[in-house]
Amino acid sequence: MEAAAALNESGATAPRLPAGGGGNASLELSSRPPTPSALNPWDVMLCVSGTAIACENALVVAIICYSPTLRTPMFVLVGSLATADLLAGLGLILNFVFQYVIRSETVSLLTVGFLVASFAASVSSLLAITVDRYLSLYNALTYYSERTVLCIHTMLAGAWGVSLCLGLLPVLGWNCLHDRASCSVVRPLTKSNVTLLSASFFLIFLIMLHLYIEICKIVCRHAHQIALQQHFLTASHYVATKKGVSTLAIILGTFGASWMPFAIYCVVGDPDYPSVYTYATLLPATYNSMINPIIYAYRNQEIQRSMWVLFCGCCQAKVSFHSRSPSDV
Repeated sequence: MEAAAALNESGATAPRLPAGGGGNASLELSSRPPTPSALNPWDVMLCVSGTAIACENALVVAIICYSPTLRTPMFVLVGSLATADLLAGLGLILNFVFQYVIRSETVSLLTVGFLVASFAASVSSLLAITVDRYLSLYNALTYYSERTVLCIHTMLAGAWGVSLCLGLLPVLGWNCLHDRASCSVVRPLTKSNVTLLSASFFLIFLIMLHLYIEICKIVCRHAHQIALQQHFLTASHYVATKKGVSTLAIILGTFGASWMPFAIYCVVGDPDYPSVYTYATLLPATYNSMINPIIYAYRNQEIQRSMWVLFCGCCQAKVSFHSRSPSDV
């Protein structure tokens, strides 16, 4: 997914986005020899975003690997998400390096496939976490059984397997390097390829929306049952229920707001549109991988305690931590 490399009649490479954003300037790979080119600010922002993503998620992966206590299905899923986002961040960095240092068709294809697989694994891991939260509430009595562990591992194996296949598609030939007419707004991915990816996102988003609605119903039902047992709904129960529902809305809203514009533009956009449109929708999508560790990792008190131990070597008695279950939103 490189910056536009539109060629003029003499064969020279355009050094920057056209002023005013005109012309065919979709993100494009180039197979021509390296030529000096102006640094695209959008590419710089993507690289900076990738660096922040990689640093944040590398810390989460290190904490989970370092702490033997973080081996429950919930943290396995969080670790999968952090690993996928870490790879996505590294992919953005490598894409920048290979774009301005090593201009190779093969390397560019590998980088694009790597990014597609990483972001697909990230989105799939988010779906797996949502399923896990639903199961922890719906089957609360049997959640900590061996069957749940097997289910989680199966989900992750399937998610990473499908993501790897999606990433291999452009590498194995489903690209538009030799057929410009089939190119999408993100070269070298074809229109049919990005349509498949967008359709997969819409399906995952709808499944997550349905599951979070069911989670809200379960949370509200539990609060109502507690109120009946105590003959009234206390203020603390009302606040906790409202906070839980609000948190779920923030989680789903963040995910949708990050990826929805890019997914829609991939379907309705035309490769002749200015590349600024592609950049402007792709950049917020990368922010989702930057926000994920804050939502799913750093807010968790078990991870907070492990961070304290990792960086301070001890756990102060003054700091109180409480174990959380996957159903804690």
